[in-house]
Amino acid sequence: MKIRIGHSPDPDDAFLFYGMTQGKIPLNGFTVEHFLDGIEELNQRALKGEMEMTAISLHAYPYCADKYKILTAGASVGEGYGPIVVSKKPMELADLKKVRVAVPGTMTTASLMLQLALGQAMKFEVLPFDKILEAVRDGAVDAGVIIHEGQITYPEFGVHKILDLGDWWEKETKLPAPLGVNVVRKDLGEKTMVDLARLFKQSLDYSYAHRQEAVEYSMKYGRGLNASLTDKFIGMYVNRWAVDCRPDAARAMQLLLDRAADAKLTPRKVQLEFVEI
Repeated sequence: MKIRIGHSPDPDDAFLFYGMTQGKIPLNGFTVEHFLDGIEELNQRALKGEMEMTAISLHAYPYCADKYKILTAGASVGEGYGPIVVSKKPMELADLKKVRVAVPGTMTTASLMLQLALGQAMKFEVLPFDKILEAVRDGAVDAGVIIHEGQITYPEFGVHKILDLGDWWEKETKLPAPLGVNVVRKDLGEKTMVDLARLFKQSLDYSYAHRQEAVEYSMKYGRGLNASLTDKFIGMYVNRWAVDCRPDAARAMQLLLDRAADAKLTPRKVQLEFVEI
């Protein structure tokens, strides 16, 4: 059976999927077609059910919950850190209500968290995630929400940090910051979903067991990060919650989506559905 796997071009996703996409583990009758795309593009693909298995923003899950179940492994969860809001000039959080703010997609969890932190829906300017820091530095936008390696490299751009949304969420809820999940399509049937969930866990286990090898592979998606910084970034999000998001990270996921629905930032409340292995 051919399985299309989608993930974003960043080191932590590359690390997670290394074993499966690079032939490092037996695939037990599956063949893999590997798709790389920005997270907002993957979210949009998930709405149409294009991929059998894909990374998505947690924010996107209410829009595709009818098509996908969540894997308990591979979640992107920050502990005391997360997407960072930066500006060209020093400003307060409340000032963001009046300025142009760039986000890496309206369906990203970063944009959702910012709206929850501000207490209101916002109009955003959508830019590719790897162009936002330059846009803020050059004054094309007043502020931006930074994800991926920009969370480490933003000081090099001379911008001002307004808020770390992961830190804000943890102080608000005493829970880790749930950002992204990996999902598998329901119409494959329960057995195939479980088989793929087990393969994905084996892929993660392989990367942990061959960390240097997996980090070296992942560096090609680090956009200038050296080996040490690539390993640091991977460690931020391929953490204990990537092994199994339950119970606390799963509880944080449900709480975030419930709050979003209550604030009318998502269309409806959904109950998280996990593939049990």
